[in-house]
Amino acid sequence: MAGGAMMAGSAGAAELESGGKLLLTGGVSALEGSAGGGLSTWAVIAGNETSRGVGGKVHATYVDVSDYKLRAYGGAVGLFDRVELSAARQEFDTGATGAKLGLGKGFTFKQDIVGVKVRVLGDAVYDQDTWIPQVAVGAQWKKNDQGAIVRAVGGKDDSGVDYYAAATKLLLDKSLVLNGTVRLTKANQTGLLGFGGDRNDDYKAQFEGSAGWLVSKRLALGAEYRTKPSNLGFAKEDDWMDLFAAYAVNKTVSVTLAYVDLGDIATFKDQRGLYVSLQAGF
Repeated sequence: MAGGAMMAGSAGAAELESGGKLLLTGGVSALEGSAGGGLSTWAVIAGNETSRGVGGKVHATYVDVSDYKLRAYGGAVGLFDRVELSAARQEFDTGATGAKLGLGKGFTFKQDIVGVKVRVLGDAVYDQDTWIPQVAVGAQWKKNDQGAIVRAVGGKDDSGVDYYAAATKLLLDKSLVLNGTVRLTKANQTGLLGFGGDRNDDYKAQFEGSAGWLVSKRLALGAEYRTKPSNLGFAKEDDWMDLFAAYAVNKTVSVTLAYVDLGDIATFKDQRGLYVSLQAGF
């Protein structure tokens, strides 16, 4: 999940001089398609490009918790390590739980997400002599394909836009990465259950935090926490968290495994399980 943008200080000079980013410095792919951690969006820009080029990545993610499954896949393009354009599709499979909810076994919610991110301050790799982090701002437009059901459970809209500001700080001498993101959102379960609700239909600020430690040049361990609004009266929405391990197979391919705790989802409690994501970048 998180683990993106991490490297040891000893890995630095030679690879930086070669014109590409260090391993994992473009982040892994968040569920919504942007570069960062698995649950959170970071200030890093997707791809292996530097300020002189164009890069990109594609990803496929699978989450299997107690009563649901989530598939996500997509891609992102990084322009000169300054601008990121991303697109993703999420598929929320209710499995046998769909029948219990009255939707039918295997009923699947689908959501398309298009994002843009712009780095406005700092450089996560090169700014090692200052405490100023890399800062980026962005937006994600989301569209759910089940408007009738969204409204039946109390949601106000089947589409919406999230706005965020993220700050990522690399401490190369300590092999640490820290990230904090503030997201303005109306999304219910990231938008899979629509936007706004009978309890609240206003934008609320939510926090996404990540911390990771680079055990070696290729392996990062860490944790994430993401707060969520609770807009729907029929079911509360809990915060999300994970414990992750991200491994860079090589400059192109990385894989992330995590234990995730997504709390209660649509009246079904204790949604915990496995997260796995595969990413390829250039």
